[in-house]
Amino acid sequence: MEPEKERTGRQPKKGRKRRRAPNKVVGAAEAMRADWDLKERQPEAKKARLSTILFAENYEVTHGQLCELLKYAVLGKSSIPKPSWCQLFHQNHLNNVVVFVLQGMSQLHFYRFYLEFGFLRKAFRHKFLLPPPSSTFLADIIGLQKKQTTGNLPKTMEGSLPSASSKANINLQNDPIIQKYGCKKVGLTRCILTKEEMKTFHFPLQGFPDCENFVPTKCNGSITDNSPLFGLDCEMCLTSKGRELTRISLVAEGGCCVMDELVKPDNKILDYLTSFSGITKKILNPVTTKLKDVQRQLKALLPPDAVLVGHSLDLDLRALKMIHPYVIDTSLLYVREQGRRFKLKFLAKAILGKDIQCPGRLGHDATEDARTTLELARYFLKYGPKKIAELNLEGLASHPEVQAAGQEPKNAAEIVQHPNTSVLECLDSMGQKLLFLARETDAGELSSSRNCQTIKCLSNKEVLEHARVEIPLFPFSIVQFSFEPFSPIFTEEMNKRMRMKWTEMSTVYAGPFSKNCNLRALKRLFKNFGPIRSMSLVLETHQPHLCIQYEVLEAAQLAIESSDGILVESTRIKVQRPVTELTLDCDILVNELERDSENRGTIYLSGVSETFKEHLLQQSNLFLGLEAVILPKDLKSGKQKKYCFLKFKSFGSAQRALNILTGKDWKLKGRHALTPRHLHAWLRGLPPESKRPPGIRVIPPPSEQQALQTLKVDHPKIAAWRWGRKIGKLYHSLCPGTLCLILLPGTKSTHGSLSGLGLMGIKDEEESTTRSLRS
Repeated sequence: MEPEKERTGRQPKKGRKRRRAPNKVVGAAEAMRADWDLKERQPEAKKARLSTILFAENYEVTHGQLCELLKYAVLGKSSIPKPSWCQLFHQNHLNNVVVFVLQGMSQLHFYRFYLEFGFLRKAFRHKFLLPPPSSTFLADIIGLQKKQTTGNLPKTMEGSLPSASSKANINLQNDPIIQKYGCKKVGLTRCILTKEEMKTFHFPLQGFPDCENFVPTKCNGSITDNSPLFGLDCEMCLTSKGRELTRISLVAEGGCCVMDELVKPDNKILDYLTSFSGITKKILNPVTTKLKDVQRQLKALLPPDAVLVGHSLDLDLRALKMIHPYVIDTSLLYVREQGRRFKLKFLAKAILGKDIQCPGRLGHDATEDARTTLELARYFLKYGPKKIAELNLEGLASHPEVQAAGQEPKNAAEIVQHPNTSVLECLDSMGQKLLFLARETDAGELSSSRNCQTIKCLSNKEVLEHARVEIPLFPFSIVQFSFEPFSPIFTEEMNKRMRMKWTEMSTVYAGPFSKNCNLRALKRLFKNFGPIRSMSLVLETHQPHLCIQYEVLEAAQLAIESSDGILVESTRIKVQRPVTELTLDCDILVNELERDSENRGTIYLSGVSETFKEHLLQQSNLFLGLEAVILPKDLKSGKQKKYCFLKFKSFGSAQRALNILTGKDWKLKGRHALTPRHLHAWLRGLPPESKRPPGIRVIPPPSEQQALQTLKVDHPKIAAWRWGRKIGKLYHSLCPGTLCLILLPGTKSTHGSLSGLGLMGIKDEEESTTRSLRS
């Protein structure tokens, strides 16, 4: 425990002892929580927050996409592309990342025991589907790649090119450089990134939301193969607002350095990143040059047709907060397989035969790096793609001697130049470790990974006890609880009954009606509330009744609330759900679904037309806080359905919009949403066996009856209730600004797979929600 204590830099305080926990570590954790409480009382302009409004029809998030988010949470936008499926605002205000994995549970378990998982459904606004689990679930979500053995590699002398015999074995047509540029030599203009490529690789571009305050270089002249090249390299430090510029070097085509400036950041410096940048406090103290000064100087230096050359140049331009239209990025010019990138140090050695970023030197030489990128671009233009392909860079990169030449990163960001980088490597680049807590039998391959502090426990209870103490000491933690899988028969029965429950909750009986009732008029009446899956006439009663099964739960609830007790052809009708053991608690369930954090702020509307979205946008000033318009489509025809969901930032905004849209001007039917969006796809695909006639009694399996009667601790209902509360208490002990994910990976067996479910949120992202939970 001593290394963790030293890393926190805090001395343990005396305080109340925790059972079975070392006094020193508990004291450190309590001291850190006291600091968090102090921070919480201080006013702060910005807080980290999440948005998942980018979701479309498919709400499944792959393990790779989860990895995107986790890497971005560690390093931020200055170092890595934003996740493709959600938005994380003000990442630099995140304090910690904690991932809870409930191994052995799935989406089915969550909604089967929805009422028992009280804390989870109220605390986490963002929910998403996970695909059926793989055997390497944990390794997948943090980006660990399986190690592959390599065959005999070509021998190379230091600083020399491969021999002719090694070239003969290369199939040049499969080389990614040949596939992109062809075999013939290319001109300078062919090497410049297109606007689409710049957009793909997150270069700053005019008109993009995250580049509003960026300064254009004003280089808008005509580009030819004779346009001048300038090598650019920047070094950064870590400040309270993220990464900021500390040095810029600009080298002209002849190799002369035309600009080499130290820059003082505007915000408080937290880490000089000296091992990468070479910048120290002593060096930067007397500097008075600011970012705006170098921006002005760079604009004056560059001619109208200047082409900037760099390695991962998007990071340099973002550090400069400048936009330049003509760029050659050597990490993309020397294309690698599967979208990965070679490091600058490796290319310098393999192509130019020169050593840069030497281990004995304090940090990198920005001028040397800028000059090297320029030389690499000129080499490519001089010798052409075929010559580069013959070098067999992929084979060289696997060679131990050349691998060693590429181990020193350009800066903390260069560690994530290709998509195969893991969360562990991201943490390592920041000088941090990952904490992994799991039962000894379930630790898996992650426990043997470098840069991972693994604590193996004998039980879930021991995992929980260690989590309370250890989580505050690490910036990134994975806590895995393991639950015994259910028998295939029990799982299948639970699956069927769960789907039956949702079907019956979406079904209403209406009546009595006269024997001469107008069925078309009745169908129009009940169709007003939402899409109908089936409608049939019930003649078993003295007077006819209708059985209406809706596609969505909101429509059935709206029909009950709007039609129960109304007069139809001089007869007062009753509208109600079928009463079975599966619907006995539906009033409680509907109430809790409406209070679900994902549904609060979302409204359901029926009767919308194809032009509804246009009308909505035209009068958007009436609907403040509107985040998303969700317009479901028919899977067969592709046509828009006549209902929709509107998502607002707050419950108050949603309520105001609902009052307007159901008023006399819009004449729509609507209410607050009940069904989390990712469930719609599941409910649409109900199998035939789940559509039993409403009202038939379902007898639970004897094993479940017996477990409930004896209140066995390991019964899933009891386990969901107990562990939901325990995780809730652990969540409340986390520091504000902690990104927290709860992952139910799903289950897999010979009888089939059950998809998983993810929940996520940031501690105190919504203060009102947190206060209500604590009360």
